[in-house]
Formats: sequence, C-alpha cells, structure tokens
Amino acid sequence: MALKSTIYKASLQIANMDSHYYADHLLSVACHPSETLQRMMIRILVFALNAHEFLEFGKGISDADEPDLWQKDLTGVIEQWIEVGQPDERRILKACGKSSHVQVYLYASTGPIWWKQTQSKISRASNLQVFQIDPDVAKALEPLCQRSMQLQVTIQDGEIWVRDATNSVQVAMEQICGDPNR
Repeated sequence: MALKSTIYKASLQIANMDSHYYADHLLSVACHPSETLQRMMIRILVFALNAHEFLEFGKGISDADEPDLWQKDLTGVIEQWIEVGQPDERRILKACGKSSHVQVYLYASTGPIWWKQTQSKISRASNLQVFQIDPDVAKALEPLCQRSMQLQVTIQDGEIWVRDATNSVQVAMEQICGDPNR
C-alpha cells in the first residue's frame, strides 16, 4: 500500500516592503512521504518570496512534469516555474523552454557542489535565476512546522524574517545566477 501525502495548513501573512506586496494566504501544503519537513518549509518560504495571487504549488516531487511552484496567466501560459532543491539540468532546461521565468532555490549544504557541476550545462538559459539559501535556515524553519501553522513573513531592505507566535528565523540567501533585477 502506498503512503499518502500529509496535508499541512498554513495561514501565511506576507508583508514585502521591497515589492509592496501585502497579503494573507491560506495554504494547504501536501508533504510527500519522501519529502522532509525542512524541504516543505523551504517551499512555504519560497512561496512567500514570490507571492502572487496566481502562484500555486505544483505536484513537484510526485510529478516530473510539474514544478514545486508555478504561476500561470489567465490563459494557462506558465509565467514562472520554481524548483526547490537540486533538479536535473534537463529538467531546468525544459522548464526554461516552457516558462518565461525559472527560479531554482538551493537549500542544502551540497548546493554549491551541485551548482559547480551543473552551471556549464545550463549556461544558455537566459531566463534562469538560482538562489542559495543558507542550509542553517532550513534547519531553523523546521521547528515552526505544525499541522496547522500561522506564519508571518516580513521582507524589508533585502532582509527576510519568518515568524510564528514564539520563534523567528532570519533568512540568509544569495543569488548565484541570473539577472538580479528580475
């Protein structure tokens, strides 16, 4: 018998002073049996960093044809494709062909090694951005994970904070590929 995904509910309040985006989102996030809580919390963080009324979670791990998150326009055209972790270079190039904007968020300590091995293979992708989230952030976000959680994400002057009722995590992250003004 196959294991089923565990559903987590997140009430996410986003105050992004840098992009002037202020909204509340009620998220239902499926955590695949092979997914760690750290990775799921990074997906929630990445949602907050790219929040938009049309941004939604894809099937990610459980479907090779869908990203972790994506944003489509009203006609179904993919505007933004977002991967979390270290996807295969073929998957990245396929995403770059399907979407006008592709982002990859690395969060493991092996991210720099993956990037060094993958960089030359995807160098022709002009619509790609790659970010390295400090591996300690994933560890620090895990205690905020509850089956039902209330999180606040504040972004101001490039600083990112994730908070619940008792804990707060400052997110350290750097862009290692792509146009920084995108």
